[in-house]
Amino acid sequence: MTAAFASLSISNHPASDRRILSLFFPRLPTDRIARRRWGLSWRLPPGSTVHPEYPPLACAGRVANAMRITALDETAETFGLRVGQGLAEARAICASLDVIEADPAADRALLDAVADWCDRYTPLVALDGDDGLMLDITGCAHLFGGEDRLVEDVDRRLTAFGFAVHIAVGPTPGLARACSRFGGPRCIAASEATAALAPLPVAALRLEPQTVMDLARVGLKTVSELLAAPRPPITRRFGQAPMLRLDQALGREGEPISPRRHLPLLSAERRLAEPIMTEDQVLDLAGRLAGGLKTSLEARGEGGRLFELLVFRVDGRVFRIEVGASAPLRDTARIRALFEERLSVLHDDLDAGFGFELVRLNVLLSETYDARQPELVGEEDNREDLTRFLDQISARLGERALRLPVPLASHWPERATMHAPATDALKALDRPAARTDVVARPVRGLRPLRLLDRPEEVEVMSAVPDGPPASFRWRRVQRRILRAEGPERLAPEWWVDGEDAPPRDYFRIEDTDGQRFWLYRQGLYERRTVTPTWFLQGFFA
Repeated sequence: MTAAFASLSISNHPASDRRILSLFFPRLPTDRIARRRWGLSWRLPPGSTVHPEYPPLACAGRVANAMRITALDETAETFGLRVGQGLAEARAICASLDVIEADPAADRALLDAVADWCDRYTPLVALDGDDGLMLDITGCAHLFGGEDRLVEDVDRRLTAFGFAVHIAVGPTPGLARACSRFGGPRCIAASEATAALAPLPVAALRLEPQTVMDLARVGLKTVSELLAAPRPPITRRFGQAPMLRLDQALGREGEPISPRRHLPLLSAERRLAEPIMTEDQVLDLAGRLAGGLKTSLEARGEGGRLFELLVFRVDGRVFRIEVGASAPLRDTARIRALFEERLSVLHDDLDAGFGFELVRLNVLLSETYDARQPELVGEEDNREDLTRFLDQISARLGERALRLPVPLASHWPERATMHAPATDALKALDRPAARTDVVARPVRGLRPLRLLDRPEEVEVMSAVPDGPPASFRWRRVQRRILRAEGPERLAPEWWVDGEDAPPRDYFRIEDTDGQRFWLYRQGLYERRTVTPTWFLQGFFA
């Protein structure tokens, strides 16, 4: 199937049409440890929550200079332990408690991996704190047989991967999140929003803990009680947050969610009835998907500059492979060849495991395609050969493997150029404006082929103070100068260095051994405020 996405926002749909799926992982840290110990399917068959060979499991970390429980598994909760409890107290209640040091970075990496896996349902996936995800499934449910079947598929797969997960689908992010985290219904229609939200506690509205406590002191403990209360007194006493969160959950106020990744311009995918195992099969599918995207690119009058291949493994791991093109590209064979070059480098990293079940090709960046007619005289297109070479090198070694100097709008030597990837550099130099700039560039003195990363100070002796040097000492070697040419004075860029920055007088010199250097004197003798200093900046051939 092929789909095109043109918007990078998720806030343009009416509340009655939007469908937001919220995933809440209440035991993500302990599930991470259990998956490592007992395998991904440790929760199967359904209802299995413990392993007989291991004691109750908890994670602990330092909170406010004290070791406290940060996560518990189901068995540990049966002993009456709670998150936030002191570690010493928890050990006194359950002497067999297995305590593992909390690792928030590993938990976040696991959540990011689950978010990548959720791309199989929708490209609009956003993080929801440290233990949840938001998926905008608007217009996607029919691809999986309806909303109920999509939710069942998500629940079944995540449980098989060893996660405890709570799922809810609603017309707004606030309502879906509240129901997934506080026990509401799984699928809520827009007309059922108030009825689903009313029995939940006020904490379900994502309010600050202090605000929840203050509302409880005046008898407002559930959303239904907050709905029945007059709005002006609540706003005056507790601020705008309670009513704003309530209106967002009910769809009265808009609430955008931002996806983790930019949406692809074009996308094509293939769901496989039988998993594939080899790289050749992946490349064949990539070529077929590229053929499906070619028609869409032609309709837009564009070619792809950046392609992304997503390969979903059966066990939930997702591989993202990106390749770039030096010129807009539509040719199916060339796109396949780029991924072949890239996979030749990632061969050991692309572990098929039990096979790949889904392959998707995205166009992340596109540009206007300039169709060129072949030369009638039969001359070879050297430009085409160059772009092929650059694409192959970039795909195999990375875009930074080949870099070219690109001129910048500065006369200061260390700022006059920068090294850019060869594909971007050639594109910049090929623009008519760039060629005009080269012709119109002001005349200046010769420049060395090699510049030091940073000018190095040297000791110079000269016949007259403001004349050319007669000899200089650099890196403990004294060099006598045979010839000198200069000076070439460069004024500082006052808008960068400030108005008090000293100018430079550059000299091209040759020593008695025939070596040629580029030296400059920073500062002027007629200005007594600064003592001039000599530096070596480059070397001529």
